Amino acid sequence: MINRRALLTAGLTMVLGVSVSLTAGCGDGTAPGGSRLLVGVDYPRSDTDFWNSYIRYVPQFADELGVELKTTNSQNDIANLISNAQTFMSQGVKGVVMAPQDTAAIAPTLAQLDSKKIPVVTIDTRPDTGNVFMVVRADNRAYGIKACQFLGTKLGGKGKVVMLQGGLDSINGRDRTEAFNECMRDKFPGITVFGEATDWKADVAAAKLQTRFASDPDIKGVYMQSSFALSGTLQILKQRGLQVPPSDPKHVFVVSNDGIPEELKNIGEGLIDATVSQPADLYARYGLEYVKAAIEGKTFQPGPTDHGSNIIQVREGLLEDQLPAPLVTLDGAPVAGEPTLKFDDASLWGNNA
Repeated sequence: MINRRALLTAGLTMVLGVSVSLTAGCGDGTAPGGSRLLVGVDYPRSDTDFWNSYIRYVPQFADELGVELKTTNSQNDIANLISNAQTFMSQGVKGVVMAPQDTAAIAPTLAQLDSKKIPVVTIDTRPDTGNVFMVVRADNRAYGIKACQFLGTKLGGKGKVVMLQGGLDSINGRDRTEAFNECMRDKFPGITVFGEATDWKADVAAAKLQTRFASDPDIKGVYMQSSFALSGTLQILKQRGLQVPPSDPKHVFVVSNDGIPEELKNIGEGLIDATVSQPADLYARYGLEYVKAAIEGKTFQPGPTDHGSNIIQVREGLLEDQLPAPLVTLDGAPVAGEPTLKFDDASLWGNNA
């Protein structure tokens, strides 16, 4: 295992050859007067395994960084998030970490925080408008492309697949959907894609998948844009007698997106075929590191980082640290020329949760 405390206390990030200390100042996360930096963290929801894992990681890294936390949970409701941000301001936080699921409606709140000189780091999602100190997420377009390449290759470029989309009011849902559709159109034109919007809701995903199978029983692939749809998808496949090995002509190839422990277990058991491992642990770690750096007045530039990611400039004044998110498969063999990780690889956070 990586010694996270040693990495954090080493405290140097290299970006375009510029050394930027993430733990400068008092060196232990304390403000000049000796008090710990007070940071507000809003958890976006607690009804999925992925976000519950993120919630467990946040206090661990806060403790390592010496950051004091105020936490709220907006429960996938933008009105709650706006109210929670007001609470943070009244509590005197010095910075905020959030993951707005409605990436358009959060803009006025970001402007208000900015007017009060409270830096914001968003994790997992990027605001449609307005600026934050740093966006910490993975390349969500790459999620859609990896799922497309896997399904397109396994199906030999022919057949029907269902894409259980997330919420299209979220940059994540749009990125994954657009990239998957574009890849299928360009690389596998013989595959028909049925896009089903779900608003990240498990019951909606299950109902729409059931309906699609009723009208098109010859579906051969399913792309779930998040593990929220995992349980319902597996139940439907079982009910229809389609939980069979990949060597069986009836097999339906399933790609998920999150990398939670249950998905990795399901891959090993042959219940699903692949997932994209979204880094819940690194979201927690770098969300806090960047908000702490912002409070301490540090700046960053586009370029490679010392933690295997790349900072890009999304638009003027907005940077995004795109963390690695590998495709995970049963055997770890390359797919369409791209590397994958084996489901039991020790480097996957889902195997250490």
